Amino acid sequence: MKNLMLCTAVAALVLSSAAAEAKGCIKGAIIGGIAGHYAGHGKVGVVAGCVIGRHEANKADAERNAQRAQRPSNQDGRI
Repeated sequence: MKNLMLCTAVAALVLSSAAAEAKGCIKGAIIGGIAGHYAGHGKVGVVAGCVIGRHEANKADAERNAQRAQRPSNQDGRI
């Protein structure tokens, strides 16, 4: 049963995101795998780490885009 749930979660992650959007997943998967290994749930840690890493990367991108949008633009061409 655990293997079925794990395979379903991994398949959902692979099919739901494009390869170019893996930023944060690799780093999170490594950290989650190590933490999960010590807790006795390595595979679950990898999947959870990937999801959390991707979430954090999206959050950082959103903050960066918000900061860019708040900057005053120089529309009259003067420096």
